[in-house]
Amino acid sequence: MSNHPPSAPPPADYVLRVEKACAQLAADGTPITADAVAALAGIGRATLYRRPELRALIEEHRQQARDALTLTGLAVQIDQLRDSLEAVAGNVRRHEEQLRRLTKQQRNT
Repeated sequence: MSNHPPSAPPPADYVLRVEKACAQLAADGTPITADAVAALAGIGRATLYRRPELRALIEEHRQQARDALTLTGLAVQIDQLRDSLEAVAGNVRRHEEQLRRLTKQQRNT
């Protein structure tokens, strides 16, 4: 017999619900608070406070949001974007070269 009410989500589902709620709050630019997460996830605040893994998950998202706003956090994001852009540019160069070779082969045949 289960120890949680039938209307409550199963405990394994709590982490997923909290993760989705935190991600949604961050995407919306809304502060990640226990009240906001509880409301969005459909989980009681008491459950969030009682379960250490859920509190840790919320704190992790809060820290990520704080880090994104610091100069160091912004510098890291810029570096990551630069690396991604260089990778895309490399792919574009390879594709252009392939197109040149295919066009040349087509002309020769």
